[in-house]
Amino acid sequence: MQVRELAIPGAFEFTPVQHGDDRGLFLEWFKVDQLRGAVGHPLELAQANMSVSKADTLRGIHFADVPPGQAKYVTCPSGAVIDFIVDLRVGSPTFGVVDTVRLDTVDRRAVYLSEGLGHGFLALEDRSTLTYLCSTGYAPGREHGVDPLDPALGLPLPIDVDFLLSEKDTTAPSLAEAISGGLLPTWDACREYIATLA
Repeated sequence: MQVRELAIPGAFEFTPVQHGDDRGLFLEWFKVDQLRGAVGHPLELAQANMSVSKADTLRGIHFADVPPGQAKYVTCPSGAVIDFIVDLRVGSPTFGVVDTVRLDTVDRRAVYLSEGLGHGFLALEDRSTLTYLCSTGYAPGREHGVDPLDPALGLPLPIDVDFLLSEKDTTAPSLAEAISGGLLPTWDACREYIATLA
């Protein structure tokens, strides 16, 4: 498995080795030792999620209060998406930076996002399916979002597309509103919490 750190501290791309023959293929899409070596601690699994989306569905940008936040390990077993990772940690040296990874059935990559990072994706095909391994369970009171169409985020989105968004994502605050409303996690709080996981 190849591991690549993304432009945002705490975000990584994992590309598995695929073993194929005339029957199909086999791969190891998650290896705790590889993850621990990259991030410095194992992923404590509390919940596994799956989403299935039509083409042009835009989900996110989602994040959770820290502590405890929610780290995610995400892959795409069917279809294709552009996965967005956004640094929403106020005070981070890369605050506001967006990185992208194509998740699909060709390279079968996965991404890891540490606590405090924002996550979203754009489905490129019908029935694009994402699976998520999550460090904490869903807790509505500490889950938040930022409007994925906010120009201040600068997501690299295609033009002239009528995106499909949930009501929650459509009504999410802008980045500026999230900052002024004190919704975003801080770099210091994230680092302090992650240090307890090592």
